[in-house]
Amino acid sequence: MYAYMIGTLAEADIDSCVLEVNNIGYNISIPASVFDLLPDIGAEVKLYTYTSIRENAIELIGFLSKDDLNMFSQLITVSGIGPKAALSLLSYMDANSIRVAIVTGDVKTLSKAQGLGKKSAERIIVDLKNKYDSDVILNSAQGTGLKAVDLNDKDLLDGNRSETVDVLVALGFSENEAKRAVLGADITDDMDVDEMLNAALKLIR
Repeated sequence: MYAYMIGTLAEADIDSCVLEVNNIGYNISIPASVFDLLPDIGAEVKLYTYTSIRENAIELIGFLSKDDLNMFSQLITVSGIGPKAALSLLSYMDANSIRVAIVTGDVKTLSKAQGLGKKSAERIIVDLKNKYDSDVILNSAQGTGLKAVDLNDKDLLDGNRSETVDVLVALGFSENEAKRAVLGADITDDMDVDEMLNAALKLIR
């Protein structure tokens, strides 16, 4: 119904926002990752939208990138994966990371999203793996430092890594951007925070 909407951000919450377009406020569901990247209230924002039509409800779902929207559209074609589960997956992994997990058969990472179990993750891999060229996906991931990781796994972000994330957030990056940079950078345990910060900034500057 709507390819995208451009308007003023009137309200924002972790899973939804209100976008005012021509004096009409549209309530739009969003993944948590979008909330982290939204501008300040009152600023203009463009959201790529999907219209979900169910028997008793019509829902707008918004994304900041067309890539994430396309991934959402592919995920909901998988048997048993509805809009809620697809949004959950996109809340802690972006489209690129999901593709990496799919082509590498990483059931463990996919199944950590809230509402997705092992069987659902396996179905996503089986149904979507053939849609991607694994060599292209993996070469692209290697070039950008992307990894299919759980951004909520505290064991991966302890000590200096956690402090580095805090510094990046203080510099203006979103928490998810900071976590992806720290987990994707060429970082070793013997590095101090300054060294980790320099490595992470190479990926997101």
